[in-house]
Amino acid sequence: MAEMQYYIQLFFFWLLSATAVLALLTRNKNKNSLTPPSPPSLPIIGHLHLISKIPHQCFHELSIHYGPIIQLFLGSKRYVIISSPEIVKEFLKTNEAYFSNRFRSAAVHYLSYGSKGFLFAPYGDYWKFMKKMCMSELLGGRTLDQLLPLRQQETLRFMRLLQKKGEAGEAVDVGGELLTLTNSIISRMTMRKVCTENDSDSEEIRKMVRDAAELAGKFNISDHIWFCKNLDLQGMNKRLKGIMERFDTMMDMVIREHQEERKKTKEKSEGGHVRDLLDILLEVHENEKSEIKFSRENIKAFILDIFTAGTDTSAITIEWAMVELINNPHVMQKAREEIDSITQKSRLIQESDLPKLPYLQAIVKETLRIHPAVPILGRESSESGVVCGYEIPANTILFVNLWSMGRNPRVWENPLEFKPERFMSEDIKFDVRGQNFEFMPFGTGRRACPGTSSALQVVPTNLAAMIQCFEWKVDGDGKVNMEEKAALSLPRAHPLMCVPIPRFNGFPFGV
Repeated sequence: MAEMQYYIQLFFFWLLSATAVLALLTRNKNKNSLTPPSPPSLPIIGHLHLISKIPHQCFHELSIHYGPIIQLFLGSKRYVIISSPEIVKEFLKTNEAYFSNRFRSAAVHYLSYGSKGFLFAPYGDYWKFMKKMCMSELLGGRTLDQLLPLRQQETLRFMRLLQKKGEAGEAVDVGGELLTLTNSIISRMTMRKVCTENDSDSEEIRKMVRDAAELAGKFNISDHIWFCKNLDLQGMNKRLKGIMERFDTMMDMVIREHQEERKKTKEKSEGGHVRDLLDILLEVHENEKSEIKFSRENIKAFILDIFTAGTDTSAITIEWAMVELINNPHVMQKAREEIDSITQKSRLIQESDLPKLPYLQAIVKETLRIHPAVPILGRESSESGVVCGYEIPANTILFVNLWSMGRNPRVWENPLEFKPERFMSEDIKFDVRGQNFEFMPFGTGRRACPGTSSALQVVPTNLAAMIQCFEWKVDGDGKVNMEEKAALSLPRAHPLMCVPIPRFNGFPFGV
């Protein structure tokens, strides 16, 4: 036993010595090349000791000390963290061709069937094909218009649930109910699956989405320390396997049902059938002349992309908006007056009303500025190059800290103040599609979020309905805390518990 301990100690002494020598050689090699500022690092782990449980907040603090572009080594991985619109423009516009790959952790790669979906697929022919499909078919305006009645029905169902809870004086977990709502909308848009409050399948989907978002955003030691690569030190692999097995079983059943229904429809030559997203994907899968061979795993991966990117993020954005409105009642009142002026208190707000609600849209933008649905935008360099005068090697992971950029005092006056009016000025033309690098909550360029149009319908419409139909009562002094929790998205650390007090007797509105 003593001899074994000696050899273990000898091995670790050799490992530390080799790492120190390698670091010294690398430092000497890079003397003539300019790299971004970097805090002092440690052997083997690099800067891992500086990273907190909520990385975007930690990166923000580091940027205050070291500047808007910094270099970190998290184990063996090289990261460049940027938080300045001018620098972001250089990376993601001037040099976009070199940063068109998404950063994929081991968890993300596993959850996307080996990057066979769309969000995390490598840049290339398959990704270009899927981008064209998303814009023209899957998430294009025509498909979204055809699926409008489904979204309206789910909004009405949500309002009736809140009305029932409010009349009984019951507090609701706002974030939980919003996740049920967005999950129901996505379920019906993707595969015509109707989700009810006590539906076990619906709860299973919601749990899968929550777990997937948590694991995808969780720091994994095995991704960064090379000799831990095959070790499941945090027990993530077991959880990932469980998620994928459950999702696979569900999708096999849903795909089989869709194929049988499609066969019956063809035999009967029925017209007027509204296709959901899975119908469209199956058409591509069955089309032998398609320019890209589309497998069953591609279908499953894309559907999982839609669930993880479209349910959690939309629900979280609406919840953060409600928190800000509760903490700023004058903003809530102004938004309610705008909505009442359009509806005359005689009908429920609709998607078609959104262009006539500029203040509501400013509220959504202000929420996305302070609470971006995804706080960190990740890319990976495909080759070496020089950006902003710095050497950026191939396979460098680029993190754009959107959370930090929304708090940049050089761009935003009083950045911590929730002030939708800042987006009402004629001098400020910020949209949400990444054209202005000061504000790009859905990303920018060729890899901007393909679900932006859908989110910009679901989020403001349901937020407006919540403002229109209810007063929101919270316990205590009426203020809600703003603590965050670590995940791929930006969830709240504590549930928002409120009693929705109905503004109208009964529920007279229809859609």
